[in-house]
Amino acid sequence: MAHYDLEEQEQIDTLKTWWKMYGNLVTGVITVFCLAVIGWQGWNWYQRGQSTQAAAIYAVLEQAVAAGDAQKVKSSAGELAEKFGSTSYASLAALLAARQSFEAGDLKTAKAQLSWAAANGKDEVKDLARLRLAAVHLDEKAYDEALKQLAGASLPAFEARFQELKGDVLAAQGKKSEARGAYQAALDHASGKAGAGRELLRQKLDSLGKAA
Repeated sequence: MAHYDLEEQEQIDTLKTWWKMYGNLVTGVITVFCLAVIGWQGWNWYQRGQSTQAAAIYAVLEQAVAAGDAQKVKSSAGELAEKFGSTSYASLAALLAARQSFEAGDLKTAKAQLSWAAANGKDEVKDLARLRLAAVHLDEKAYDEALKQLAGASLPAFEARFQELKGDVLAAQGKKSEARGAYQAALDHASGKAGAGRELLRQKLDSLGKAA
């Protein structure tokens, strides 16, 4: 019995020595891990809360769009951008509000809303905002501003539309050769796709005549 007591005492002494050497480190690691878990859970809770609140405001905005309440649309989109700008609802709201503003003839507000979505949106929403903003600039004959929005990379699914709109801007500037190149690039990106859109592209390309 004494033999086992001696072994147990040795094990205890060894454990005490190890703990004395590494106990603070182990405690620190455990503390950091626990804080990280708590922080991650807290962040997820915060994100869920933000998303829930943003969804409720977005629903109000959709109702305002359906009712044609321009002021409510504008205020709801503004609230989403200001308080919930990191959520997808904010950039979607900016697109909706911009369309309503455009249809109401308020181009200044529409451009501001589209600019916000282009700067803060993600993926498809960002590219849609860039396209629509470029189209507004084209309507206003602000060709350089339109080309700025069309510069840079876009998602593959939008590349044909970017190139087509770039061709429209260049054609409006009288730059036929460059416009022809943009339309051809649009056709290349739209290869394998049939329909009215591709036919319209061919018509635009043909309207520029033969390359010199």
